[in-house]
This record gives sequence, structure tokens and C-alpha cells, in this order.
Amino acid sequence: MGESRRGPLKSAVPSNVVSPVRRCSRTACGRPAVATLTYVYADSTAVLGPLATYAEPHCYDLCAEHSERLTAPRGWEVVRLSDPSAPTRPSGDDLEALANAVREAARPQERAAEAGKPGGRGGDPMEVGRRGHLRVLRSPDN
Repeated sequence: MGESRRGPLKSAVPSNVVSPVRRCSRTACGRPAVATLTYVYADSTAVLGPLATYAEPHCYDLCAEHSERLTAPRGWEVVRLSDPSAPTRPSGDDLEALANAVREAARPQERAAEAGKPGGRGGDPMEVGRRGHLRVLRSPDN
């Protein structure tokens, strides 16, 4: 009589209702949360920051779309705290610096190609020229 009618736990049906990923608090939104919204009523301020370490009872987790579209009531201020560990979008200066670095990295190859020409220092005596990763070789008959 000490036995339960329920089967062992491993035979239980898995549930899709409970998820280890925190979801957006907005109604009917099932996207993963990326930010936490907290209201500071004394200062009439809504603070939107990185996703909190754990769920707080008076905070709201928001997905990327809802956090970008967040507005506060009239007379309230929205403070958006940035996450220093989050990747930032590259600026025009960053892209230009990257392009310059790639150009600079290509220059030593140009110097090495010139060094491989006949009369140059070192290099393959069969190599006449180079373009990128392709080499022009002297005919073995010459």
C-alpha cells in the first residue's frame, strides 16, 4: 500500500511551459530578455539597464525590440544604462582604422615580392613576379 500510483520522475512528460531562459515580460511576447526595466517612483524615472543577474519581483525583463521602443509616461525620464561588456556597433572611424590596418598588413607582402625579383635579396630565383598569392615563374629553359 505504500506505493504511489505515479510512475517514476523520469517517465514524466517534459514541459515546454517552464524555460531556463528568461523571457520578455510584455504580454504575448516570448522572445528572450536582454534588458531589465526598473521604475524609481520617487524620482519619476524609468531605468533600463543590462539584464539583471536574477529576476526581481518589481522589475521587468524586456527583449531587444521592446527595450528599444520603450517610452515613459509624460513627465518621467528614461535612463538607459549601457552594458560595458556588450559588443558595440563599429563607428565609421573603426571601419576606416580596420581598412588601414588591412592595407598596412598587405604592404610587407609587396616588399617580399620585390625582394624575390631577379637581382633582389633572397627569394626564389625562379620567381619573376607576384600578384597576391599567385607567382610568375621563369621558364626552366631560360
